[in-house]
Amino acid sequence: MARPPVLWTAGDVAAATNGTLHGSADALDWQATGVSIDSRTIQPGDLFIALKGPNFDGHGYVAQALAAGAAAALVSHRPDGVGPDAPLVMVEDTFAALQDLGSVARLRTGAKIVAVTGSVGKTSTKEALGTCLSALAPTFATAGSLNNHWGVPLSLARMPPDCTYAVFELGMNHAGEIGPLSRQVRPDVSVITTVEAVHLEHFPSVEAIADAKAEIFEGMAPNGAVVLNRDNPHYARLVAAARTRGLSRILGFGKAEDASARLADCSIHATCSAVNAVIKGEALQYCLALPGRHHVMNSLAVLLAVRALGGDVAAAARAMATLKPIKGRGARRRVRLAQGALTVIDESYNASPVSMEASFQVLAKGDPGVGGRRIAVLGDMLELGERSPLLHAALAEPLKAASVDLVFCAGPDMKRLFDRLPAALRGGWAPDSAALAPLVAGAVRAGDVLMVKGSAGSRMAAVVDAVAALDTGGDSDSNSRTTPDETPGEIPDDRAQRAARQG
Repeated sequence: MARPPVLWTAGDVAAATNGTLHGSADALDWQATGVSIDSRTIQPGDLFIALKGPNFDGHGYVAQALAAGAAAALVSHRPDGVGPDAPLVMVEDTFAALQDLGSVARLRTGAKIVAVTGSVGKTSTKEALGTCLSALAPTFATAGSLNNHWGVPLSLARMPPDCTYAVFELGMNHAGEIGPLSRQVRPDVSVITTVEAVHLEHFPSVEAIADAKAEIFEGMAPNGAVVLNRDNPHYARLVAAARTRGLSRILGFGKAEDASARLADCSIHATCSAVNAVIKGEALQYCLALPGRHHVMNSLAVLLAVRALGGDVAAAARAMATLKPIKGRGARRRVRLAQGALTVIDESYNASPVSMEASFQVLAKGDPGVGGRRIAVLGDMLELGERSPLLHAALAEPLKAASVDLVFCAGPDMKRLFDRLPAALRGGWAPDSAALAPLVAGAVRAGDVLMVKGSAGSRMAAVVDAVAALDTGGDSDSNSRTTPDETPGEIPDDRAQRAARQG
């Protein structure tokens, strides 16, 4: 296997971070082929950055990282258990040094860069952009959901200097968070997938959420392009914010007649969508290997961003047929039982009212086998503030409209939904996913199509795992592409914080 290309030399890192190299003579000339902040996923040749936060200190894992093959470690002091010959870069503040690496990586690249944000659909849109642009030229894209103040500079530091395109995801759950990320990334094209009632606990209104999303314009040069959802009620507000920043290349996508990327027609199927669209006057027909109208709409944003970058839109559209659902965001798993098989649609990573309804529509297209049912397994949607009980209860109508046969719920807010459902739809309720998982595993049967969804903090992946454990045929088939989100114990950003920035 060929060795990965060098990302950073010892001298590069020392110069970028104003750090001091330590170690034996041989240890002063190392080369790093990757950058990591997680000692548990270290690959040989990685530069390990020992971040320190309120819960963990990465300095306690430096010896482990070096033993696993790290080329060197970036530290603020010599950690315990690390000898004088170990390859170290000593800096005053490791987080500031990570930001410095990201800044230098951005300065040295000639890549055209796209940044993606939005209330829902950021990660799937980022993945689709990565796939489509990779069909045109060498492309780098953020791994998983590394979209916050740790993840963005880490992703920048991992960007190869010679890529042609790069795609970054920017997330937030409070005002003032996206602006600094945009100024680090300095995108040539910014995409806002949509603005919806997500993270209402931290915002006085949906308009305030739109303003927070508009911070993505802060890092853009005047010749940059902005891609916005033309059908969203907050489109005009976002346009005004972009123009205030001196941005005039504003491109809309949607059903509207004046949209730069207009959906002419689409046909939604259980595992894919057929799309007819018009991109800046060019008629295109393509197969999108993801089901659901929400993915169709975001595919228009992807093609419009490709057009704004000067890429081959037709080639990018053809690449849509190769997309794969992401683990926790629509990945499908076939679980074999003694009497047949059932299908699990894993939407366990995150949830909001609008994404719940989109998932119900995907479930409605599911085709149960003989004796099978469409089953929704739902966990609490978090950070919705005082409207949370009403927003949960309001899911009853779209569930019925989607012809769902049975509903299982976990969490105190989902109890509001469960109580509002007709008795025939009530599969079971439990206070949390751990308690619900065995109830669901005991109720499923061959032919069922099961959709599992909830906010990350609801930990609905426990239900997916419980049903997967029923498989009688060894490793079950899955079309998921696992992209680790890099959430190690030693990283000072726990799962709840990171999940909160999915909005």
